[in-house]
Amino acid sequence: MSNLMGKATALLNKFKAQARPQFDEFMRYAKVELTPPTPADFQHLRKTAKKAKKDVKGTRSRLGRVTVAEAWLNTLVTIEVITWFFMGEVIGRRHFVGYKV
Repeated sequence: MSNLMGKATALLNKFKAQARPQFDEFMRYAKVELTPPTPADFQHLRKTAKKAKKDVKGTRSRLGRVTVAEAWLNTLVTIEVITWFFMGEVIGRRHFVGYKV
């Protein structure tokens, strides 16, 4: 029984040693990314929202003046982005249809 406990302890120590660098990296990013927003963040968000609202108003007036060439180019770019997205999905699955489980 003590032999089993010794192996279990050794295995646990080995696991902790291997997981430590990944855990440290997670904690480094968590300190930056998972902090609650500050009042300065809300002010920046308010400014960004106002700018976006202003841009949308400008887009409405421009939307009726899009030429056929621009509309065709936008359509082609959209098709290309969608195609690359689905090709990335296939590459990630490493299979054309569904996931191999």
